[in-house]
Amino acid sequence: MNIIEKVKSFISSAPGEICKPGFNPAQTAVSAVTFVFDCIYRVLLEFSKLVILVIVTIVSCEVFGRLVLHKSIMWSEEVALLLMVWTAFIAMAIGVEKGLHISISLFFNRFPKIVQTIIEKINTLATIFFGGILVVYGIKLASMTMGSTLPATQWPAGTAYCMMPVGGIFIIYFALLDLFGARKYRHASIEGKESSDKTDQQIIEEMRASTAKDAPANNGGES
Repeated sequence: MNIIEKVKSFISSAPGEICKPGFNPAQTAVSAVTFVFDCIYRVLLEFSKLVILVIVTIVSCEVFGRLVLHKSIMWSEEVALLLMVWTAFIAMAIGVEKGLHISISLFFNRFPKIVQTIIEKINTLATIFFGGILVVYGIKLASMTMGSTLPATQWPAGTAYCMMPVGGIFIIYFALLDLFGARKYRHASIEGKESSDKTDQQIIEEMRASTAKDAPANNGGES
């Protein structure tokens, strides 16, 4: 199946993805919004893979040039650094989506369930606030630096910050889904996955808990 056929197949399946059985008009509207965001996010994921590949290629060529050819690529460091900045902001959004940001849960797990829920909501609101800062000040920073140029490539300096508001938008998107428990409206099939309301971190914690429960039983059997 070539790329054109894949695009046609995807477009034809869009109505079924959005208007799922049992959805009322409000749920269908939410599903339509998440469908658009999930499609853009899939493009962003594929773009991030390409960016990482380009970074590895540029750095490898630069190392080969310096050690073997005794010549340097003048713009390699600048472009690699710019792409790493892009990757960092994309990775922030991915971290929020998958719930994989570093957290200390030693005391959190000892709190009553209601306190844990309140803390989680506060944490989600703080994440939304942080995403908003990235959007607002990312746009300002990019627009303010578009007039200057990078020394090696002569690209507008603002290109280094263009992923800042993009990452902020998707941080807000995923945080809002968590805040309102709306992950069921996501379209995981766009990313080639089965739909699930659980984050990757929750799945990992469940696997750890299951392993911890099985360990004493296994030890008892061996003894």
